[in-house]
Amino acid sequence: MIAAVSGGSKDPQAGGGDGREPITAAAVAAQVGGVLVGDGSIEVRGIAPLDRAGPNELSFLSHLRYGQWFATSRAGVVLISPELAELAGTPSTRIVVAKPVDAMVALLARFHRKEPRAQGVHSSAVIANDVRLGEGVTIDPFVVIGEGVVIGDGSWISAHAMIGAGSVLGRDVRVHSTAVVYPFTELGDRVTLHAGARVGREGFGFVPQANGVVRIPHAGRCILEHDVEVGANSCIDRGSVDDTIIGAGTKIDNLVQIAHNVRVGRGCFLASQAGVAGSTRIGDGVQIGGQVGIGGHVTIGAKANLAGGAGVIGNVPAGETWSGYPARAHRDHLRASAAIARLAKIVRPLEQLVSKPFSSSDGESRANSRADSRADSAPDESGT
Repeated sequence: MIAAVSGGSKDPQAGGGDGREPITAAAVAAQVGGVLVGDGSIEVRGIAPLDRAGPNELSFLSHLRYGQWFATSRAGVVLISPELAELAGTPSTRIVVAKPVDAMVALLARFHRKEPRAQGVHSSAVIANDVRLGEGVTIDPFVVIGEGVVIGDGSWISAHAMIGAGSVLGRDVRVHSTAVVYPFTELGDRVTLHAGARVGREGFGFVPQANGVVRIPHAGRCILEHDVEVGANSCIDRGSVDDTIIGAGTKIDNLVQIAHNVRVGRGCFLASQAGVAGSTRIGDGVQIGGQVGIGGHVTIGAKANLAGGAGVIGNVPAGETWSGYPARAHRDHLRASAAIARLAKIVRPLEQLVSKPFSSSDGESRANSRADSRADSAPDESGT
């Protein structure tokens, strides 16, 4: 049975906080190491952007482009960069800090609304007899867990999720509602799978034969190392003859497809709708923009950047930024795009020139012109 739910309820009309005790502006300044200007006794109960923050909410300003919002903002306290500290605006209580965005991120955990969590196993869950559950594990309603599964301490499996037979989940793993972990998949500590994610399924591998198309058996594993996060409705295939491995700390957005035998390095970022074809190798620290398509059997060097929409059909050197289709060095792609833009301006005059009717007089004129040119270049009687 599920034990009592942890976490408290919250008034929906309250600010952006999670119901904890408010914090004063002076305490905020002390926590982020900033310089307080104004009333340090103002209570902060939530966080909001400048254009909708109220008198008991904290906001931030790090760039002049948002100066018009700052001018009329009702925010009670604003984190502000030193170069903008004297900017005219209605917020009178300001905390001057070198990096307002970083300071805001450090404070978000205090105001984050935590999802209520039960303790224990819900009676509607279907769990094989030999499953091993660690301490403090939560299994929500209608979860299905197959034979031989191991789930580490503190993990949380949400409603209607499925964990396939023989899978191993580390400590503090979070599997959200309707996510599916296929059989014999390995998830490291603190891995997060968001709703609808599918990891460890067989890849798109088929071989045409005389009697029809035959699916390739996938004997490889799907391994997600520590601190990997997989977005909603993203899919990661298991290996066919090799393992599919997602390196520690890599973050994958929603609607991403990673095919069989792919190796993704540590600390990579893959944005929404990116697709990685089979047996590709991606180095550490690579950043892949939205809707990037990567062909199979290519190598992306460490710390490379692929701009949104790039179509990668060849190897990308380490540390370079590539864009366009077919993808090339970003500067080369910009030059090519600029050349095409210039070409568009002269297409119509070129079409008019080549479509002009050709007459015999035009031919005689051109012939005479060539003859005159040859005569001008011939030597005279003196030989000069």
